[in-house]
Amino acid sequence: MAYRSTVEFIAALEKAGELVRIPFPVATELEITAWADREMKSPGGGKALLFEKPTVNGVISSFPLAINTMGSRARMALALGIADVDELMNQMRLILKAKPPTNLRSAWTLALQGLDLLNAKPNHVRTGPAQEVVHRFEEPLTPQALAARLPTLLDLPILQCWPDDGGRFITLPCVHTKDPDTGERNLGMYRIQIYDRQTTGMHWQVHKVGARHGKRYYEKNEPMPVAITIGGDPAYAFAATAPLPDGLDELLFAGFIRKRPVDLAPCLTVPLDVPADVDFVIEGFVHPGELRDEGPFGDHTGFYTPVDKYPVFHITAITHRRDAVYPCTIVGIPPMEDFYMGTASARIFLPVFQMNFPEIVDIALPAEGTFHNLVFVSIRKQYPWQAYKIMHGLWGMGQMMFAKYIVVVDADCDVHNTSEVLFRMCANTDPQRDSIVTKNPSDALDHAPTIANLGTHMAFDATRKLPGEGYHRVWPELVKMPAEIAARVDAMRRTL
Repeated sequence: MAYRSTVEFIAALEKAGELVRIPFPVATELEITAWADREMKSPGGGKALLFEKPTVNGVISSFPLAINTMGSRARMALALGIADVDELMNQMRLILKAKPPTNLRSAWTLALQGLDLLNAKPNHVRTGPAQEVVHRFEEPLTPQALAARLPTLLDLPILQCWPDDGGRFITLPCVHTKDPDTGERNLGMYRIQIYDRQTTGMHWQVHKVGARHGKRYYEKNEPMPVAITIGGDPAYAFAATAPLPDGLDELLFAGFIRKRPVDLAPCLTVPLDVPADVDFVIEGFVHPGELRDEGPFGDHTGFYTPVDKYPVFHITAITHRRDAVYPCTIVGIPPMEDFYMGTASARIFLPVFQMNFPEIVDIALPAEGTFHNLVFVSIRKQYPWQAYKIMHGLWGMGQMMFAKYIVVVDADCDVHNTSEVLFRMCANTDPQRDSIVTKNPSDALDHAPTIANLGTHMAFDATRKLPGEGYHRVWPELVKMPAEIAARVDAMRRTL
């Protein structure tokens, strides 16, 4: 199903018993983070929280604040309009195996399988709810604009998440950019530090598509149009973080997820189109060569990322819905809400990995690895050294290049059970024989490498060893009780 607003998504959360309303004032300075952090670390991810009266510098904001809305497996599925994330994984698998329809009957068969891809193509509309309230910025800001009390960045309930953060940060932004040569659009998620009422940092790292688009504008010495959207259908935020192949339109993917085309409306001050039903749109330009200190920020690594130079975003307009809700998240020491988003991505895109490597059974990104620091992968092993093919193959796939540690196990190991994987790693490896260390690009947010953006990666072959892999003894069998005995004992225990 498609959500037409954050309000509609919140209503669905409340109906499902997944929402807690906080009716009294709570400060956006640290207090909301402290509350949300405790909730996210509750069993199963706790509940979604709606702060009805968030305060900014002691003043109650005009906009409620929602957080932890996707912070559980159930809420992640609800955000995507499905009963379970595996539904979308199975649809992805069908798409990868489907052949183009040759007649009406085959097209109908695809539709019955949930593969009506016509919904993926966006619609273009003239305007939408996201532009119900408009504030165009002028230089300098006129007394009339100030008197009208139209929203600036300082009026939004933007969090100061952690004590040593460099300021307030928008933490769930969808950043829209366009390639100046091809017109190809991109939707990414990069944190946004607030400098003043109409200026922010733009934290796109060197590996990101937004940075690549920016480089082309800089080379042309042209200001780069950028739009930030917040809220609307949670499918937008999920698409912005999804590990899509380079060049695949995130808004097409969002349309596929929600089974309804995304309505795109033109921005008012920049030549970009954005979803017409989001809660907030922030429009503006990044100017070539202009950099400013950004950070520090308590990040998903669990540590503060340091101050560094990043582009500056100058705002030309803010528009929003009349019933706008400000959705956000926090990151820090795991588990956090982002763990469930990352787990859903890994699950949904498992068929893509399996298309490239058919021997892969499953992949998991444990919370302790803060997304890509630690990857567990199980395979159906057929020949010697096959695990090393998987290691190098994963390091060559998009964001997997940041995987600091990879552990490859056999098909009978549950990669979602960290204890079981660590048991196999400790039991099945000889450290010198079964490990590999290599150089690869590293996450710009990783503080451990000696040189920024470049680090060493390590992988372990924790599979049982085959002849030809340097193992000259008989590999032992795993201790396991016969299934019929286990079933008989289970039946006896139930009689007590």
